[in-house]
Amino acid sequence: MDRGINNASDKSGGRSDDGLNNASEKSRGRSDAGLQRAREANLRRADDDLRNHPRLPGVLHTNANDLRAGYQAALLTNPDLSFGNYVAASRLGQNLGSRHPNITRDAILSGLASGRSMGRTLQDLGLSERDSKDARRFVDDEIKKAKKNR
Repeated sequence: MDRGINNASDKSGGRSDDGLNNASEKSRGRSDAGLQRAREANLRRADDDLRNHPRLPGVLHTNANDLRAGYQAALLTNPDLSFGNYVAASRLGQNLGSRHPNITRDAILSGLASGRSMGRTLQDLGLSERDSKDARRFVDDEIKKAKKNR
């Protein structure tokens, strides 16, 4: 059974790709406005998080502006994405990418955008359930330490 990314589009003959457009057209744009409000609210929460935890970008070996810009770009494809999940996906991609080349931040974000959990996404990308759990726990601990040390 193939559970790959973009599987819904293939199985539905492309009808699933029309879902967002249909919502926008049938609501006369109200759906788009709601998505934009959700993106803006998520960005404000991300800014607050970065302001309250200035060491967080250092854990990801980046700066706050690049982290914010990457999150903003990710929100375009998944307006429900939380900043915490973006940070975790970034760190998981960095930690696991050298041993598992198919595990990247973008692949993880794509799995989250399709409605799967972080753990399920990592398993779909080739990790065992145990390795997925260990990797998520390690990253969660890293992020907690970064947030603790102001």
